[in-house]
Amino acid sequence: MTESARTNAPAFVAVVPARLASTRLPEKPLADIAGKPMVVRVAERARESGASQVVVASDAQRVIDAARAHGIDALMTRADHPSGTDRLAEVATHFAWPDDTIVVNVQGDEPLIDPALVRAVAAHLAANPDCAIATAAHPIADAAEVFSPNVVKVALDARGVALYFSRAPIPWLRDAYQPHCGADAFDVAAMPAPPADTVYRHIGLYAYRARFLRTYPTLAQAPIEQAEMLEQLRAMWHGERIAVLVTHAAPAPGVDTPSDLERVRTLFRSEP
Repeated sequence: MTESARTNAPAFVAVVPARLASTRLPEKPLADIAGKPMVVRVAERARESGASQVVVASDAQRVIDAARAHGIDALMTRADHPSGTDRLAEVATHFAWPDDTIVVNVQGDEPLIDPALVRAVAAHLAANPDCAIATAAHPIADAAEVFSPNVVKVALDARGVALYFSRAPIPWLRDAYQPHCGADAFDVAAMPAPPADTVYRHIGLYAYRARFLRTYPTLAQAPIEQAEMLEQLRAMWHGERIAVLVTHAAPAPGVDTPSDLERVRTLFRSEP
């Protein structure tokens, strides 16, 4: 990021939540990537975004020690947080950030996250004062992704504010999504690609106002949140608005499995 870009960026802080427990990739935050733990690689990307403060938040002392060994601010948080948002709420309370502070949640398994996207989501929240949260999405062109429950979709209103998030195909293209050849089941492979700028894939990068973060743990879980297993639906259930930044560039995938980790290691090894 150029110095002028940093100067024009809105004031914001970044938090990297990193739990040590992981079923598919044990001790994921500490996985080595070209000589540094993954959580440090993520925090370095967050620094490049222009954040005025970057904090690693973890429930494991080894993660805290690894971050501090590389000059990254780190905070030990409770082990019983039900979600990453609850962990961020503890961090916001600990630092007593003013209510209007913009806090960006940079997931600890995203070592390839684009610093410009982090900054852009923070700026998008700053530009939407009536919203408590901002996030990002990009158009989907592959029908298989539309129908995958592992791909979270978001429907938007005319202002780009989220109407709903779902693992189901939304919006449902009534005339296109029909069983083929009289079959009772859908043949996803035969489904047409959605029209341009119709279906959006949610990108799991969030900016919050500190005031909302401190309120979030007091909100009751929502039935739609429990059904979809999507914590952002709790905020919407309680009347909060989520501004969605649409980007046409799909972000690099995160690290969930050993093969993901090896792919990222290869990319870092190939850098000059």
